[in-house]
Amino acid sequence: MVASVQPLGAPRSDLAAATIGIEQVPDRYRVLGFLDHFVLWADFGVGLLVLAAGTALVPGLGVWQAFLAIVVGTLVGTAMLGLAGVVGSDYGVPSMVSLRPSFGLRGSYLPSLMNVVQLVGWGAFELVIMAQASSKLTESLFGVSSYPIWAAVWGAVVIAFALGGPLVVVRQWLERAGIWIVLLTASWMAVYVVGHADLAALAGRPGDGSLSFAQAIDLVVAMPISWLPLVADFNRFAGSSRASFWGTVSGYAVSNVLFYGLGVLLILVLPTTDLIGSIMTVAFGAAGLALLLGDETDNAFADVYSAAISIKNLLPALSTRLLVGALGGLCLAIALTVDLSRFQDFLYLVGSLFTPLFGVLFADYYVLRGRRYSLAELYPPAGRNAPLGGINPVALLAWGCGIAAYLAETTYVGWLGGTVPSLVASSIVYLAAGAVARRVGARAVATPAP
Repeated sequence: MVASVQPLGAPRSDLAAATIGIEQVPDRYRVLGFLDHFVLWADFGVGLLVLAAGTALVPGLGVWQAFLAIVVGTLVGTAMLGLAGVVGSDYGVPSMVSLRPSFGLRGSYLPSLMNVVQLVGWGAFELVIMAQASSKLTESLFGVSSYPIWAAVWGAVVIAFALGGPLVVVRQWLERAGIWIVLLTASWMAVYVVGHADLAALAGRPGDGSLSFAQAIDLVVAMPISWLPLVADFNRFAGSSRASFWGTVSGYAVSNVLFYGLGVLLILVLPTTDLIGSIMTVAFGAAGLALLLGDETDNAFADVYSAAISIKNLLPALSTRLLVGALGGLCLAIALTVDLSRFQDFLYLVGSLFTPLFGVLFADYYVLRGRRYSLAELYPPAGRNAPLGGINPVALLAWGCGIAAYLAETTYVGWLGGTVPSLVASSIVYLAAGAVARRVGARAVATPAP
């Protein structure tokens, strides 16, 4: 179903949803429909960081190769994103809770901790790029560079969004203003590029071979995959899984293709390697950059909010609001010192860790369980009597094999890319090792004691 737009001022029910931790979302808060998810994930799929990732595809690839890599990588990545969100929308649970049936209660703690590290890193990167862009903006207008001040300002805005929660951000900000800002800015940038580019010359421009096609796909897939560990944190508020899946896939796919593609063309059309400076010359000048920055806060909001939810998977008694404030402050502290020069390596690392993690989830939920989990599996007792201490070693083994497959392929082979091998490896190992473990267990039960 499609949720109706609320009157001005956030409804109490939307604000109350922000306090929900890792418990199942009550039916009264499961109100987001197809359009809500399309808007949410279309918005999450855009931003200055996506443009920056697009610039990494050239000159290693030719323009047509780059766009083909963008389309293929987007199809793979958004399909995984939508499937990961279905687990949350089926049961109204966040991402880290959805891992409990396959990894065990305590087995889900390691992915949760790694997710916190990832999200804090992404949140810091978002603040860095927003503060840098804002500083360039004020410098161009007033001759004053003020990076630390802008970092603090954007940090405060992000924390405020996170305190408002998903329903407030989607229904009161994105659907009223945020998505229209994105569409306006992106449309003008596309018109500018088409009007100023020699498309025939660009189409015939070959790559220099510094990036393989498979590596380019991995770079594109890395962006939607970076959202895998938090997609259910938002899609758990869905009215139906069908609406959340198709809204997520279609919304993110449109934005990912558009902004990766714009990144490719901008870096070729404009005579500079400075992406921020390039945007300032394109989309209404400084005003266009300001519009795009207004949207960038939503991505950072998601990082801070989901990092708090991941911590609550380990420590559910902690206050969500307290965690949001603390994590937002941590992102700000990192933003004042982080170096963006290893951004591309960071994207590859994200893919190597979380692609095989969700390969295990997909194998368990869609193949073994037929989309059926019990409440006891999602919220098991944490006592000492939990099987194997609440850890499923088969899932951890399969995850480790998937990570090893990704790193081995990207290090020693390279032509195939790490995404597909790691996903397949973790899924197959989980299914095979699980079958062996069940057979051994059945024999042990059937064998009479001496």
